[in-house]
Amino acid sequence: MTENLSAAELWPRPTELPRPVFSDQRWLDAVFLHWRIPEAVAAKFMPCGVQPDMFDGSSWVGLIGFRMVQAGLGHGPGIPYLGSFNEVNVRLYSREPDGTRGVVFLSLDANRLPVVVATRTAGIPYVWSQIRQWPAFPGSDNRRQHDGSRTDAGSTGELPTEYSVHRFGSSAAQSDFGVVPKLHVAASDPLSIFLTARFGMHGRFRGKSIYVPNSHHDWPLFEADIHQLSDGLVAAAGINVNGPPESVRYSPGVRTRFGRPRLLGAGG
Repeated sequence: MTENLSAAELWPRPTELPRPVFSDQRWLDAVFLHWRIPEAVAAKFMPCGVQPDMFDGSSWVGLIGFRMVQAGLGHGPGIPYLGSFNEVNVRLYSREPDGTRGVVFLSLDANRLPVVVATRTAGIPYVWSQIRQWPAFPGSDNRRQHDGSRTDAGSTGELPTEYSVHRFGSSAAQSDFGVVPKLHVAASDPLSIFLTARFGMHGRFRGKSIYVPNSHHDWPLFEADIHQLSDGLVAAAGINVNGPPESVRYSPGVRTRFGRPRLLGAGG
């Protein structure tokens, strides 16, 4: 079983991306919150041809926030404005019969409307939302008052890293969550690797199941403590969780690339 493997064994070497490379981007200030859920719950959301990936007898649902930075097409430079934005997603973990692992996104909130429109036409469930991340990073307009004072520091040091999501509409789902990273305590346990060593997305496009591969180095992962958590996105995606997340992690980020998608069951 996977829980008996070492972290080094669990972190696979990403396969070479099939050409062409469609996008090059960076994911920064990533917050990972995860809860156990029954396999049967996760199975309801799996595209045809994949099943829930299991660890320690459970499926897992994740609430993940990060900053997308300098996303570009192919090997080109980042697209101004549209290539940098905040994203918060709710995701499950999937596996093909041949062992190929991936994630299944239930929702992806972003604060760039053109990005949301373009990705939804490709079958990716993006939602247009107001998302703020703090402490603010250089050049952003994100600011949050803490006890009446403005926080202008970049996301360095063991300061809280927080995300706030407000979907548009009076009754739309909201989420506020943040962690205090323990930058002196690396997270290399098998569960953390299982949840973050993912090199592709399983989804649906025009009624067919697809796999979109990506490649990146291993995340520099650190343990973290919950700073605040008031979430409605997981429930809005159709999954109920109780209590605090079992896994709380932070990463300063990685660079990643996306390759040519393939239909499940199709070669190459």
